[in-house]
Amino acid sequence: MGFLPAMTSQTHGISRTAPVRWRSFEAMCGVFWEAEGRAGATGYYSSPDPRVMLFFNDVSDQIRLSDRGAADQGHARPLLRALYVPAGMPIWTRFVAGHRFSHLDLHLHRSWLLARLGAGLGAGDAMRVVSQPAELQEVSALAAIGAALRQEIIAPERHPIFAESLAVALVTGLLDMPGAPPPETRHSGGLTPEQMRRLQRLLEEDGSGRLSTAALAEAVGLSPGWFSQAFKKTTGKTPLQWQQERRIAGVKRALLASEMMIADVAMQFGFADQAHLTRAFRRHEGTTPSAWLRAQRKG
Repeated sequence: MGFLPAMTSQTHGISRTAPVRWRSFEAMCGVFWEAEGRAGATGYYSSPDPRVMLFFNDVSDQIRLSDRGAADQGHARPLLRALYVPAGMPIWTRFVAGHRFSHLDLHLHRSWLLARLGAGLGAGDAMRVVSQPAELQEVSALAAIGAALRQEIIAPERHPIFAESLAVALVTGLLDMPGAPPPETRHSGGLTPEQMRRLQRLLEEDGSGRLSTAALAEAVGLSPGWFSQAFKKTTGKTPLQWQQERRIAGVKRALLASEMMIADVAMQFGFADQAHLTRAFRRHEGTTPSAWLRAQRKG
């Protein structure tokens, strides 16, 4: 008997439009679904095994995804065409519009996946990459691999090793592999523009510019780990660096627009004292607040 997943799922308002096709291999199980969901339909999914979801049609306008709870709480993001979900990470979905879709669901034996990736990456890097979630909207290359794998599930034509190799290709096409060129045109798990606007509003409302990563992640419906990866991919900065830059920008505006003492500006923007602000300001601007202000007024 081949590998069988131990998946927990609960769905409401989602129904199959064709019989489910599946095939079990030595270290993975592939399932091909054709289904439809009505507006308001929901799903919850959790598995002790890593898995890949590849949609054969776009679902980003119709389905929202969250890994922080029910996807109708205002913290969800569009569900992209391809998704890698690490072992043990739950996800929730919600349909904002009725939609018919088909997708491939691959359940992978974690030890087998680590061994396959570790042969090329080393055990440490393999462990790291399989523990990080990933999302992708541009799937032209992966869609061809997925179509070939779907065929091996529905009507096998080749040795099972072929299908398992296709599964590894899908995973490596999704994961943030060390040594890969930086993505330029693909969306690989970054934050959406709406999520970034939500973070900016939150920071403005808070005023301190010192929100925790957990608080920022909660605001956009992500786990702290997933959020940190997505944020870095979107901005090129850590959440702390981003907040620090925005605080310094606020300090500069305050110094130019008022006659406040530098120590008072430091307190307004959450710095411990003037010396703390001066150290942070020098790191970002290469000079002190007072020297920067004199140069601005002379210019």
